[in-house]
This record gives sequence, C-alpha cells and structure tokens, in this order.
Amino acid sequence: MRRRVLVALLVGVLLPAGLAGCGIPRETEVQVDGSGPAAEAGALNGSPARPPTPGDSNEPGPFIENYLRAAAAGEREQAYARAKQFVADEAKILLREKQQSSEIELTVVRLREKPEVTPPNNQGTSKVTLKVQQVGVLGADGSLSPPVASETEYVFQLRRAEPAGGGLLITDLPNVLLISDDALRGYYPSRTIYFWNADQSRLVPELRYLPSSVPAERRITDVVKWLTGGPSDWLAPGVTRLPDDTRPINNATGSDGHWEVNLRMPGADDKRLALLATQLAWSLPDLNGQLDLKIQNQKRRTVDLQQERTAHVAYPTGEAPARFSVYDGAIRPLAIGNEPRAAVPLEPADNKNVVSAAITRAGDQVMAALAVTGADRRQRLKVGSGADPVQMPATSSQTYASLGRPTWLRSLDERHPAGLVAADGKLYRFDGSAAMSPVALNITGPVVAVAGSLDGHRIALVSGGVLYVAAVSVDGGVVSVGQPRRLATLLTGITAVDWLAENDLVLAGKEADRRPAIHQITVDGAEETALERDIGAEVTLLAAYPGGAVGGLPSLSYMYEANRAAYRNNPFDTIKREQVLDVPSGSRATNPTAPFFLY
Repeated sequence: MRRRVLVALLVGVLLPAGLAGCGIPRETEVQVDGSGPAAEAGALNGSPARPPTPGDSNEPGPFIENYLRAAAAGEREQAYARAKQFVADEAKILLREKQQSSEIELTVVRLREKPEVTPPNNQGTSKVTLKVQQVGVLGADGSLSPPVASETEYVFQLRRAEPAGGGLLITDLPNVLLISDDALRGYYPSRTIYFWNADQSRLVPELRYLPSSVPAERRITDVVKWLTGGPSDWLAPGVTRLPDDTRPINNATGSDGHWEVNLRMPGADDKRLALLATQLAWSLPDLNGQLDLKIQNQKRRTVDLQQERTAHVAYPTGEAPARFSVYDGAIRPLAIGNEPRAAVPLEPADNKNVVSAAITRAGDQVMAALAVTGADRRQRLKVGSGADPVQMPATSSQTYASLGRPTWLRSLDERHPAGLVAADGKLYRFDGSAAMSPVALNITGPVVAVAGSLDGHRIALVSGGVLYVAAVSVDGGVVSVGQPRRLATLLTGITAVDWLAENDLVLAGKEADRRPAIHQITVDGAEETALERDIGAEVTLLAAYPGGAVGGLPSLSYMYEANRAAYRNNPFDTIKREQVLDVPSGSRATNPTAPFFLY
C-alpha cells in the first residue's frame, strides 16, 4: 500500500537547497522551460529515468501499457511527440495534436484489468483492448478535473515495425491523449497548494500535480501561477481568489535558500502581502530560507518561510485524538493500547439513547451532536456546545426514521457552530440550537453519509451509492454547499466515508466481485488503494483521524461499524467489550458500535 507522509499536513516534493537563477529580463511574460528527464516513479528529485520507448517491449499488452506512460513521462509540451513514437506514420493523424501547449490535456484512465490481447493474424496485426474507468482530465494548471469522456473500453491495433525485428507500432488508436493513473503517480508527484477561506481565517488545501521532469527552479514559478490562476471549479465556492489581474511578471529566481517572486497585484497593501506570504509558505512546504515578494519589481516583503509556517498554522488540527464508541445506548471511552484516553465530555443525563455521535473541540469549547432514539423509535438530533462537560439543551423538532452520523464543520466561529447530517436520504444543515434545514444538492439518489475535512471547508458525501466532494462556505453560521463533484472509484454501492488525511478519503462499498471492502482514495479520485477486503458484511459507518501521527495514534487510523459491531485498523481487529471503559454495572452486554474520534 502506498502511504503518504502527512505530518503537520504537508505534502510535496523536496527541492534542492539552491536553485539556479533564470537569467531573464526584469519584466517579461512567464516562460516555460524546455523538457528535462523524468524522475523515477516515487523519487524526489532522484536520478532521472528514461521515459518508456517503443523498444522497451515487443509484447502487445506491455507495449500499450508503456504507451499510456509515455505522454506523462516528461514535459507536457512534448507529450504528443513522446506518444507518436509508438504510432505508425499512417495513424499519427488520429492523434488530435493541438498547437498551443497550454491546451494539451491528458485523459487519465484507470485499468480495470490487464490488457486483453488478440493474437496476431496472418498479416501480423494484433489487437489490444483496454477496459478502463475514466478518472479525469489533467489540465495545464496541474489540476485533475472531472472526466469528459465516457468510454469504458479502448481498442488499439498494432503491427510489426519494418524492417522485421523492429518491434511494434500502433496503427489504430483513440484520438485522445491517454495516460494511466499509474503513470500519473509515477511521473507527476502530487503537491498541495492553499487558498484562503472567505474571511481569510484559515487555509484550504487543493491537490495539484507537477511533472517530476520540470527543472527545480520552475517549481516555484508553477506554484505561483497556480495560486494566481485561482482554485478549481469545485473548490471555488469555499475559498477566496487573489485580487483580479494578479499574475507573475517573470519566473521565480533563487539560490542558497533565498528566493524571489515578482508579481503584478492590484491593491497590494501590507495586509494582502501578509496573507500572500502565509499562502506561499504553506504552498511551498519543502522550501526553507527567505523569499522576497516583489510587486512590479519593487521588493515589498521578505518572508522567512519556515518561520511563517510556524507562526501561522494553515488550520487548527485539534488535540491528540481519543477513541470512543456507543455501548448500550451511551458514549463510552475506548482503551486501545497506550493511545490517549479521555472522559466523555457530556453530562450523564444527556448520554442516553445514543445511536451515533460527533464530538469535537474548538479551542476551549466542546461541540457535540448526537443522533438519539426516542420512545417512538424515531430519531432526533441533539446538539450542545460549551465548556467540558457540555450540556445538550437543544433537540431537533423534526424526527426521522434514520439519521446518519453527524459531522461538525470545523469553523473558527465558536459563536455560530454548524454541521451537516444525512437524514432520511437528504442532507441537512444544523446549528447550535439543533435547527435543521435541507441543503439543495443537484445530484440524484438518497444521501446516506457526510463527513467534514479538518480545514472545515470541504465535505465528502455519499448519495445513491456514489462518492462526491464539495466545497463549503460558512458565514455567520449560514452553511452553503457548492456543486458536488463526483469521484471515480472502483467501489460501487458506497455506504460510508470519512477524511483519512488532508487530501485522502476512506470509503466503504463493494468491489467488482460484490464483496464489501474499504478503500483509500485521493480527494480528486486520482489514486485508489484497497485497505481491507475481507470484511464479510456491509460497512454502515466509518470514522477516521485525518491529522497524521499525533499523540501515539498511528497515521491513517480509522474505525468502522459492520454487522452491528465495531472494528479498527492498525492492526485490523474487532473492538472488544473489555476495551470499553466506564461501563456502569447493570449495563446490557452488547457489542460496541458507532466508533468515533474526539480531537
């Protein structure tokens, strides 16, 4: 399993300590440097690796798999040139080459199975069929947008190259430039950039991809271009753009830990420059040293990048997490090894008839939302916030046949706590008084699960067995949800989701053989990994801790409920009755259910 290192919420590719200056005029349009060698898959500025060539394999299946890597294995501007090496002269017209490099888009697909090869006929022509899932379109700004194509199968025709023994060439192929998700991971290391939320109180992450082949000094330039270009469409409702017409004047320069960025930025007062300094420091997490911010060639601010990250956190990550579950209708602490433990921060009178819960900390405040069952067997939402132990004075006036696990939006506005919950197939927003109102979503199917990210401005939700992400804006307790983006995943019939890391989700559904499973997937759907396949029952709830390795809790930790019992990973095991603490005498012997983390 491929794991990300997510400590202090940093993702990136390490840059060398010193970058050579670009040697360009003081004010020019930003230039794109020429191509360079691609790094080895997974390498951080390691030894360059040769992109795949037609001569690497004479077998049709591996030959086409190398073709799917070729376009990604270097600079975007030469993607067609690399791909055309695999294509016979008579078929090159089938590749729709665009003249402007900025328009080159790479269609990312995930192979559902190994290529299906039809043996060569009498003329030496063979056929390779790929069964694929459309993942997305990799744009020039490094973002992976939703898929445009709908094909689930692509067919390639091949012949032997001439003269005999010269390998293979493609004679018929799709007219889109394809790369595999494996090639994206291997040649495009992921990076996280950050945009300010509406009130500029915290940063919101966005995942982008940068070719490992680009010269090191251009990576700063590209990150600056991404920030000035603005967020992706799906994230835009939850964040703030830089002032209109903000753009780089020329390439970033630097050496020996001292960097320089020159911008055009209308209204660049001290406050805006301070915000930009923090935004750049977090979007360049692998750089230390100083960065000079110039506005139209005049140095306006010098930023110590490491100090800036230390002084201004991207967003609060909470305290060391503790595990809880529901046992006999009440929330109880869990004792798992030497992990941190905490008392239930509720008054005993409020800790009754609980089905599921979300409890979080915001400074010295506790916010609790409980799905509880009444005497009528209908479910209600019970909400409270305040000092530990928190009182729960508010209960929703509506009742529901079924409530999902609530999620708090981790807003800094402690006076206006807000959250989301799935109830009877619809998504509802709720506030500190337990007032619930439906959220309009332009998607089909019943909503069964919702989960909020650590930054508080992104959610994941499950509707109609499909996984979505959406941006969230919170203004004075008023919650607005942007248009959800559907994610491509190998699982169907998805039932549960939570945030496993800054840019990763953990989800539960069914694999192709219909067996229940738990997967990990990036927030854009680009990378998916099976975490657990031998579950045996549908997962009805997932809870994860997305903050990394803190306080003894293993990174990428999650718990889940299946068949009315609770389980955990690290290692995979049942949460046993004897691991439930503070159970009063006379309690009914049952299984722990609805596990969650408090942090």
